[in-house]
Amino acid sequence: MLFNSLDFAIFIPIVFALYWLVPNKNFRAQNLLIVFASYVFYGWWDWRFLSLILFSTLVDYLVGVQLINQEKPIKRKLLLWVSILVNLGFLGFFKYYDFFLDNFICAFSFFGMEIETSSLNIILPVGISFYTFQTLSYTIDVYNRKLNATKDFISFAAFVGFFPQLVAGPIERASNLLPQFYKKRVFGYHKAVDGLRQILWGLFKKVVIADNCAEFANLIFNDSSNYSGSTLLLGAIFFTFQIYGDFSGYSDIAIGTARLFGFNLKQNFAFPYFSRDVAEFWRRWHISLSTWFRDYLYIPLGGSRGSTWMKVRNTFIIFIVSGFWHGANWTFIVWGALNAIYFLPLLLKNKNRSNLNSVAQGKLLPSFSELFKIVITFGLTVFAWVFFRADNLSHAISYLSEIFSSSLFLIPYLLWKKEVFITLGLIIFFITIEWLGREEQYAIAKIGWRRRRAIRHLFYYILAIMIFWFGGQEQEFIYFQF
Repeated sequence: MLFNSLDFAIFIPIVFALYWLVPNKNFRAQNLLIVFASYVFYGWWDWRFLSLILFSTLVDYLVGVQLINQEKPIKRKLLLWVSILVNLGFLGFFKYYDFFLDNFICAFSFFGMEIETSSLNIILPVGISFYTFQTLSYTIDVYNRKLNATKDFISFAAFVGFFPQLVAGPIERASNLLPQFYKKRVFGYHKAVDGLRQILWGLFKKVVIADNCAEFANLIFNDSSNYSGSTLLLGAIFFTFQIYGDFSGYSDIAIGTARLFGFNLKQNFAFPYFSRDVAEFWRRWHISLSTWFRDYLYIPLGGSRGSTWMKVRNTFIIFIVSGFWHGANWTFIVWGALNAIYFLPLLLKNKNRSNLNSVAQGKLLPSFSELFKIVITFGLTVFAWVFFRADNLSHAISYLSEIFSSSLFLIPYLLWKKEVFITLGLIIFFITIEWLGREEQYAIAKIGWRRRRAIRHLFYYILAIMIFWFGGQEQEFIYFQF
């Protein structure tokens, strides 16, 4: 079920009404309703894969319960590995089986050995990369005694399957989200209005920015051999805003929807395209995944401690694994490695934490130095996104080769189309609003707050009209494929 679909527009008011009409606001009954609603939400796509979520939930719940009174290190570690193997086993089979099989065949073919086999054409369950990491982090935290295991199966099932963030995050930690299922929730008008406001902005990002940019990004990338370097650069920029509007838009809708039901999810995007270096970009882009890899992979490997070699090794591991998490294609691995190369100089010079505050904090405009750094970081990001979007490595290389040719200085072929001008204008409007609200949790959280209510509401109505008037052709969320 898509957030930007009629199905969801009917689904959410029904669940909302039932949820808050529960007698005496019984949180256990509300949790049960959330589990049921979440399974309906997910099963709307393909009910057969509900068994995967249920099995993963059961395994991690039982492992957690067994860890409560288990003191023997060997048995505790065995229980941990049960969770790791089950979760990563499912993820590896559904997401990477065909990738490894194809590369295995290619490796033998390189040495003149032909192997007769066929791929399984496995359907990738939507959201498996997200809920797998969410349940796995719970088990690891319980194992490390950072979190008390729960004996409340319904609350745990609600935590794992919580429908607003089930299929594309944010990847919530049990320490933040699970305790919220243990206590009574009381409807808060201002919290709900704030949630609706964030949903509105998320829909604008997705429907107006991402879907319109997708139309031209797909047109250019799918026929890149017939366009000039300048047109290809325009296509890369369109994709840059498509993926940001698409994914951060989903996160905004998820966080806002959760707030309607009395839950607080963590911020997942913090205006990454205003970053002044790549390290800052990765603190602001897909925050829930970046911090997951930091806490459960990078730090256990030694982090930035130790020798220079260890710092280099750990940096490449975390970025390459992060790239591979996104998909079974060498393009994602190269994308991750490229970001590691961007990040390393900052780490080795101890400048990776130089920009911790918002750019031009408390000011309307950035300094020339800040603007220059933002442009350079944005340019490096656009370059890397080409690998992320390309069909394969040869496509990415040919695409970039044409960009860095003399045809870069030609006028982009599509620039004269009215639809392209409109989309570029929408992007400029979008960037302006994001810049003005860059110090908040989301762009329109406080915009116009000091103005009269009528002016604020007029702005919201304008956004709503733009969603219906300029909404592009309906596109599935990009991160559903991951």
